[in-house]
Amino acid sequence: MSSALVAIRWDGVKLHLLDQRLLPHARAWVVCSSWQETAAAITAMVVRGAPAIAITAAYGMVLAVAAGADRQTAAAGLLAARPTAVNLRWALDRMACIADSDLEGEAIEIHAEDLRINRALGGHGAPLLSGGVLTICNTGTLATGGHGTALGMIRSAWAARADLHVYALETRPYLQGARLTAFECVEEGIPCTLLTDGMAAAAMATGRVHSVVVGSDRVAENGDTANKIGTLQTAVLARHFGLPFYVAMPSSTLDRRCPTGADIVIEERGPDEVRGVQGVLVAPEQVAVWNPAFDVTPARLISGWVTEHGIWRPPFPSE
Repeated sequence: MSSALVAIRWDGVKLHLLDQRLLPHARAWVVCSSWQETAAAITAMVVRGAPAIAITAAYGMVLAVAAGADRQTAAAGLLAARPTAVNLRWALDRMACIADSDLEGEAIEIHAEDLRINRALGGHGAPLLSGGVLTICNTGTLATGGHGTALGMIRSAWAARADLHVYALETRPYLQGARLTAFECVEEGIPCTLLTDGMAAAAMATGRVHSVVVGSDRVAENGDTANKIGTLQTAVLARHFGLPFYVAMPSSTLDRRCPTGADIVIEERGPDEVRGVQGVLVAPEQVAVWNPAFDVTPARLISGWVTEHGIWRPPFPSE
């Protein structure tokens, strides 16, 4: 099964990003003509999802060179746009080794390669999933170059057989599960029930959920995994209820320079994302807020890391 949704388009001159802040109720495109506009779009979450951010940054470097900008300055600016997802650094490191004349071709290849990786990952992971599958955040076409990682596993499993039902956590505070994962499932006819994040335990207790699959923004060498905030508590619940908990991990998400989860830098975002919902204030304006965008799940809570090469467990295969 392939999704008709597209989140990133390159026309040879400018970068077009589907504005995911407006989904599911409006479809609009943000056009980036410079690396600065590209970095701003990443920070503002016009585009999000570790693989999609990497692809976007690669095109940002193409825009930088086309404008005669300093490559190191552009790379540093793009890298600072969102610090937790290791794919961003991976893409920029890869582009750093490419001559100016070949940068566009390399960015296009990174984009196409991600789709191939996701389809391979989905094929390896699909047999692990049946019945009720709970997931958090958005890890589908909108978060990648196409097909998706954790949602790609779900997409592949659904294409192979019909005994599957998605339980999508809404993913506060930015609601990627409610706005994006539910949207992708509805678009493709994949059975889906939306839950608030606080309903995960109750859903597991009823027996509706048979497995959990999540994405990954950075995986440490020991398997500790950074993913969207709320993933850790979902993993703890899965362990309590005896449910398998899988991480979809494109190999580019494995950070071999990061020994453990304690070494992962966690991005903290602005307080208004928590005080309100899509710009509407629901909490006292003066209340203090802590808003980490990610948390780290210890490797001991994870049943398997599904990659494009197969299902891995620490110690991970050497490069």
